[in-house]
Amino acid sequence: MDTLSWVVGGIALAAMISWYLSYGAARLDRLHSRVEGALSALDAQLVRRAEATLELANSGLLDPASALLLAGAASDSLEADAEPHTSREAIESDLTQALEAALGSEALRQLREDAVGAPILQRVAAANQRVQLARRFHNDAATDVRRVRRKPGVRLFRLAGHAELPQTFEIDDELPMLGRGA
Repeated sequence: MDTLSWVVGGIALAAMISWYLSYGAARLDRLHSRVEGALSALDAQLVRRAEATLELANSGLLDPASALLLAGAASDSLEADAEPHTSREAIESDLTQALEAALGSEALRQLREDAVGAPILQRVAAANQRVQLARRFHNDAATDVRRVRRKPGVRLFRLAGHAELPQTFEIDDELPMLGRGA
């Protein structure tokens, strides 16, 4: 082989490596954007769930202790926007536990039979279901980013730059009692 072949081969190899790295960086950027969008959607759904819970607490349809419990948990959730990630998870789990505690079988029966209570209860159930879906989408996106960032080429060439490694959002958001005819 002559020198020209080696030069052309080297240039072709450098072009392929450059293309691969550029493609990998662009893909990683898109994945990070997806995580940011999913996190914004999750935050919006958490706010909607807290607002629906606050509406239920202020409806006058619950006993005072349950209403106070729900109002406190919902208010904490609405104020949690500036909190660090882990404490936000705890606050949102506390809201779920407050809903479980306040909405026993008798309270659910009364709310479902009440003309004002039934739509409010449906809003709480729908908001909770949207939180579950938004959390699932966010966690899937965060997992995808983490999987790509573990690849040797991404780590070797530092394709993630200084972007923070996204974390999954783990909360207790299961409310099985709202799934039955809420």
